[in-house]
Amino acid sequence: MPHINLLPWREETQRLRQQQYFSILTFLALISFLVVFLISQFYQAKIDGQRARNQFLTNEIKVLDARIAEIKTLEEKKKDLIQRMTLIEQLQKSRNVGTQVLDEIAKIVPSGVYIVKLEKQGNELLIQGKSESNNHLANMIREIQSSNLLADAELESITNSSKSSKLLSDFKMSLRIQGLLDSEQISNAGGR
Repeated sequence: MPHINLLPWREETQRLRQQQYFSILTFLALISFLVVFLISQFYQAKIDGQRARNQFLTNEIKVLDARIAEIKTLEEKKKDLIQRMTLIEQLQKSRNVGTQVLDEIAKIVPSGVYIVKLEKQGNELLIQGKSESNNHLANMIREIQSSNLLADAELESITNSSKSSKLLSDFKMSLRIQGLLDSEQISNAGGR
């Protein structure tokens, strides 16, 4: 007679397979969760490192911006000091300008030209005088052009008045004193 097994072996194997399936599924879920967690931690560490580097660079940029601002103020102070030194140097040069101008005029005025009035306005010099000849005035203008102290000679007028001697003509001339600061330049430079 055949042997009949009435035990529920199929259900038992099915239950064991199902239990293995769920344990493998749980193991795979845990492994995949662990892999995802490790990958996210790796990328989070990279992001945190980049943020730290960005913060460091931001702090260094702030320090450098402060230094740049300090350099700009130092450059402005340097420019102001150079301007003041230039002003002092020019004032030093123009300290004895009156004596130098009179000495230079004595050198450039040829014989036959007589100065009646000499007037200084800023760095302009206005000369009124008498001349025996226009050639003498032309020679005087040439001497002014070759002068180191005087420049821009401009003959404003030559007139022959009937009151004075017919040999002498009246003239007016203006010229500029080189390297001399006028009062407006001094007040502008000194006010800074």
